[in-house]
Amino acid sequence: MKQLLVLSGKGGTGKTTVAGAFIALSGARAFADCDVDAPNLHLLYGRGKPISRPYYGIKKAFIDKDKCIMCGECEEKCRFGAITNKNGFEVDGFSCEGCGVCELVCPAGAVEMSDRVSGELNLYKNRNYLFSAARLNMGSGASGKLVTEVKKQMESHMPETELAIIDGSPGIGCPVIASVSGVDMALMVAEPTLSGISDLKRVVKTALILDARVAVCVNKFDINIKNTREIFNFCQDNDIPFTGVIPFDSLVGEAVNQGRNITEVKSRAGDAIKRVYEKTMRALYS
Repeated sequence: MKQLLVLSGKGGTGKTTVAGAFIALSGARAFADCDVDAPNLHLLYGRGKPISRPYYGIKKAFIDKDKCIMCGECEEKCRFGAITNKNGFEVDGFSCEGCGVCELVCPAGAVEMSDRVSGELNLYKNRNYLFSAARLNMGSGASGKLVTEVKKQMESHMPETELAIIDGSPGIGCPVIASVSGVDMALMVAEPTLSGISDLKRVVKTALILDARVAVCVNKFDINIKNTREIFNFCQDNDIPFTGVIPFDSLVGEAVNQGRNITEVKSRAGDAIKRVYEKTMRALYS
């Protein structure tokens, strides 16, 4: 079984559009959305009510006011400014990073590190496919851990399938690092802008450091042919498979608004994605 991860160095490149199309074209029976900060693959494939469970990512501080002797050690030592004295010392859950220093310095044992819900894991499952996803709560800092749980959930429930497709997150932070771990190839969806080229190079470097094979395609290539050529030359210079280009197409937005995959619509972009898919599969299985 192969795992193909779809990434982008920045948001808005069309990563999820490509991932959603690949799921349909491959007939994949297992897939996941590892963009836990802003998941949206469920808009295409979240059919029915998911099986949901809370995710406890990190412990955060709680102050027992009955035990507190009001010494102020916790507030003084908290480098994140998460502890304030209003009507007794309290912890701001959004600011607390769960480091445990306050518990360590409290002379009265009034501080306890307790589990807090950091997000929600969702599993969509029917006889046709299994879809693992999650949503991180605002202010929670356990995105990489939650991504790992999303992948574990997919793998533990996965039916017999030749290919699993994972929609990753933009950037090069913890969610991307957790997503790359264990995959067979990462397809980078780039856009031909200066920021798109810069971020593409960063995410390719990140994936290669993690020993992942990479391939690159360019979405909305015709908005800047010169920059598209630069991306192509970058791939050639670094021996990276270049799997094709996708034109800008207003029908993509219309299809997404209807909750439809672009390959279901007769369009230039849909036809191009089919060609990118074929080349990507050849690179994945080579």
